[in-house]
Amino acid sequence: MDIFVVMISILIIGNGNVAHHLQKAFKKINTLSVMQIGSRNLNKIPFADITIIAVSDNAISEVSKKITNPFVVHTAGNFDLKSLQNNTRKGVFYMLQSFSKATDVNFSQIPFCLEAENNEDYLVLESLAKTLGNKIYKIDSKQRKLVHVSAVFVNNFTNHLYKISRDICSHNNIPFEILFPLIAETARKIEVITPEQAQTGPAVRNDTKTISNHLELLSAQHQEIYSILTKSIQENTHSQKTLN
Repeated sequence: MDIFVVMISILIIGNGNVAHHLQKAFKKINTLSVMQIGSRNLNKIPFADITIIAVSDNAISEVSKKITNPFVVHTAGNFDLKSLQNNTRKGVFYMLQSFSKATDVNFSQIPFCLEAENNEDYLVLESLAKTLGNKIYKIDSKQRKLVHVSAVFVNNFTNHLYKISRDICSHNNIPFEILFPLIAETARKIEVITPEQAQTGPAVRNDTKTISNHLELLSAQHQEIYSILTKSIQENTHSQKTLN
C-alpha cells in the first residue's frame, strides 16, 4: 500500500539569527519544503503554504504588505498579530530564546508561543512547531508582549549585569570565571524555589554598612544601578512581609 506524504512548503523571509536557525532546522524535516529569501529580495516572492517573516521588528509591517501568500506569520515577541499588513491569513510563530548564528540551537528546549486568527490555522502552526520541539503555548498578542518584556529582564538586563561584573573584575585583575559557579547556582535555584525565596544579599538583609561600602567601590553610573536595584529588592521584601 502506497503512503502519500503531504509536503508543506515554507518560505522564510530574512537573513538574521532566527531565520538562519529556522531554515537549518526545517531543512532536516522530510515533510517540509523550505525556501529562504532576504528582505531586500521581495520583487518576486515565491509561493509557499506558510510564509515566516523573520526580520527586524521595524520591518515587519512593510515586508508583510508585499506578500500575497495564503498564510503569513511573524516571529517577533513585541508585535501583535495586527502588525501584519498582508490581506491573507495571519499568525505568530514566536520562539522564546536568544539566538546567535555561531551557537547551535536545541529546539526541543525552546518554548514556542503561537497565535492565529482561527483554530484551524493555530493547529497548523502547532503541527509545524511539533516538528522541532514540544514546549508549545497558545499565547495571545497581549500575553506575548508581557512574555517579551519579562524576557528582557531575565536575559538582556541580566546579561548587562554580567557585563558590569566582568568589567569590575577585569579592572581589578580578578578572573571573571570565579563568579561562574554562583551564576549557575542562582539560575538553578529558581527552577525549584521562587525568586523571592532565592533572594539573598545585603539588600534583603538591610545591611546598610555593606551597601555603603559597595557604593564607595563603584563608578557613578554603577552606583545608580546598584542603588535602584537595592531599593527595588528592599521594597519588594517589605511588601512580601506585609502580605504574609
